[in-house]
Amino acid sequence: MSITLDTLQIQEYLPHRYPFLLVDRVLACEPGVSLLGLKNVSFNEPFFQGHFPAQPVFPGVLIVEALAQGTGLLASLSDAALGKGVTYYLAAVDNARFKKQVTPGDQLLLHIQYIKHKRHIWSFDCRAEVNGELAASAEIMCAASKNVTV
Repeated sequence: MSITLDTLQIQEYLPHRYPFLLVDRVLACEPGVSLLGLKNVSFNEPFFQGHFPAQPVFPGVLIVEALAQGTGLLASLSDAALGKGVTYYLAAVDNARFKKQVTPGDQLLLHIQYIKHKRHIWSFDCRAEVNGELAASAEIMCAASKNVTV
C-alpha cells in the first residue's frame, strides 16, 4: 500500500507551519518501510537573504530538518496506535554528511528508510538527493510524545 500526501494532509501529522514546514509533498510511503518526500527549494524562502546573498545555498541544517520531518511522517504513518496528533521530536542525528550544494530551483527528494523502533523511539536511514545525486545523508532518530497534539 503506497500513501501520498499533499501539504494540507502533511499538516495533519506535523505541527510545523510556514516557513518551517520543509516537506511539500509525500510522493510515496509504505508504512513501516520507507517514505519518499519532496521539498521544492524556492528563492523566495527567507533564509536566502543571508545564506548567502551572492550565491544562495540551502542551509545543511535545514536539509537535516527536512529529513527529520520526513522521519516524523513515516513514524506517524507506520504506528496506527499513535497516528495523527502525535509530535515526533528529533532525538539524534548521526553520521551526517553533505555532498552537494542545494540551491534555489532544486527539487530535494527526501528518501527515508525505516531501520527499527523500540517503544516510541524510531531509527531511520535518510538521504536527500537532487537530480539523482546525493546531497546529504544521515541516520536520524525521532521520539514520539503523546502529550502534544497537532
